[in-house]
Amino acid sequence: MTAATTAKGDTSDTCERDLLERVLGALLREDVVGLRSRALAVERQDGPWLRLVAAGGEEALLLPIADDGFQGACTARLPLLVRESDGAELTTCAEVLHAMGALADPADRSGFDAFAEECRQTLATMRLHARTRNEVDGHLTDRYGTDPAGWTGLAGGLAHDTLAARHDHPVYPTARGRSGLDDDQLRSYAPEFHPRFALRWIAVPRQALTVPRGDRPLPGRWPTPAVLGLPHLLHTHVALPVHPLTVGTPLREALRATGLLDTAVLAERPYLEVMPTLSMRTVALVDEPTLHLKLPLVTATLGLRNRRTIKSGTLIDGAACQRLLETVIAREPRFRDTVLIADETVYAHAGHECLAVLCRRCPDGLKDSVVVPLAALLSEAPGGRLLIDHLADGHYDGDPVALLDEALTLLFDWQTTLFGYGIALESHQQNVSLVLDPKPGGRPRLRLLLKDNDGPRINTVRLRDALGDDAPDPSAFDDARIFCDDDRPVRDLFTTITVHLCGGAFAFGLARRGRVPLETLLTLVRDRLAEAVGRLGMGPGQPGAILRDHVLNAPELPVKAMVTAGTLLTKERSGAADINKHYTTGPNYLRRTAPPR
Repeated sequence: MTAATTAKGDTSDTCERDLLERVLGALLREDVVGLRSRALAVERQDGPWLRLVAAGGEEALLLPIADDGFQGACTARLPLLVRESDGAELTTCAEVLHAMGALADPADRSGFDAFAEECRQTLATMRLHARTRNEVDGHLTDRYGTDPAGWTGLAGGLAHDTLAARHDHPVYPTARGRSGLDDDQLRSYAPEFHPRFALRWIAVPRQALTVPRGDRPLPGRWPTPAVLGLPHLLHTHVALPVHPLTVGTPLREALRATGLLDTAVLAERPYLEVMPTLSMRTVALVDEPTLHLKLPLVTATLGLRNRRTIKSGTLIDGAACQRLLETVIAREPRFRDTVLIADETVYAHAGHECLAVLCRRCPDGLKDSVVVPLAALLSEAPGGRLLIDHLADGHYDGDPVALLDEALTLLFDWQTTLFGYGIALESHQQNVSLVLDPKPGGRPRLRLLLKDNDGPRINTVRLRDALGDDAPDPSAFDDARIFCDDDRPVRDLFTTITVHLCGGAFAFGLARRGRVPLETLLTLVRDRLAEAVGRLGMGPGQPGAILRDHVLNAPELPVKAMVTAGTLLTKERSGAADINKHYTTGPNYLRRTAPPR
């Protein structure tokens, strides 16, 4: 690298540089246009590079790489992508994706354009976050206090959500972007700004609304049409909440599609003040933060195909999975006081993905607890320190590894126990919160709080063997993809979610920040997982042996190909039956010895 290049790298937009490094790392990991499988290794003065030649041989791209180990053996490094023909450094996402799109199959090039737009939106959001950092930090400390370890209750948990929303996803490079939303909309409704706003409501004919739990199942705060200024609809209509961002064209199109355009009435009067959770489309009532309302949003995150609307089938699946988890906990008494499941059995919909609501009820008794989503642990708290360090100072004698140790011990015990029943959950960092119950003069009691369990994988054979007549019939669920008759889909989900996102991500994340040596953290992750696996049956074909052989000791592990399935390729081109469960492979950082060469 020349001195001029170094200077340019020092003074360029750090948001753009950081995003591009993450994007190139993801493209390399997912082997986009053969970047991993077709490129030739080249050794240069500053280290290893990859050289990828176009199919016709008329152009080549050069990518400098560095050792990684998490999800991929290597990742991108500065000076990023170089065009060999003229030595030009491609230093923006638009330039890189244009160059790589030119190497793609013509049928896929529109996906590169779509991903370039996703990157543009994400970059704008990152810059907005940078400009507003001090403003938001001041807002949080004014409201909750200067020590995040003392932000208690579910209301304080919303402040931790705000920190998490400003932190990058462990794998997906453009997770901070939300398609179609501008700065003003983000500031008004996104969790990273901790706003408050009032919900809109639409009165829907009673017979058009599906409410599965009887005539009056909705929460006590639910308004009647009369409360909303529509007294003439009191006996014929039921109120359905609508996110302000869905009011307008999306709502009109939904009403037209369901034949409700002439009979449903949008109330002019807003009702109930709410705040966004980390999910953004899910909001918590300001005056009753134990009640969350999950509402459709016409945007997308983690890929342009990951729309934030609500299909009625996911409501059915979430309720059915909750009942299944409660059945397991009833048989595993050690989890009755340590694993909390949010109640997601109350919902309503009018037959369209923009006309639905999930009424999540969080457990009572958490007013004095610290409730922190796993996604927030490595985020920067006001003042610049990691949140996990604040929590460690406040509750674990300043030792973040002790906190991580206790969290992994419980999490792995719970998730491996579920695997023994043939169940794996999509319980990633956003869907699992740590609940710390402070104890005077000692370490807190640590519990888990789980939500959004609508996308599991279930091995029907293991489930029937484990639960017998208590095993639910697959007809209780809506999505047929949930069920399988072997361990592979369950194991893949367990590995990519529980092991990678809830285990490995923290080991590599803390190590990259210089907090603890990587080997120390990887040993912790492996040992706690091995202990949990060891409690399962270890005979041939039994759950413990499956996890030992295919997770702990496997030469490679499945890795989510999220960019490929979520934006770059259509389902027909990628072959992804489920864009959130489409995989490639990566190195197994849990193996104690290096794989044979």
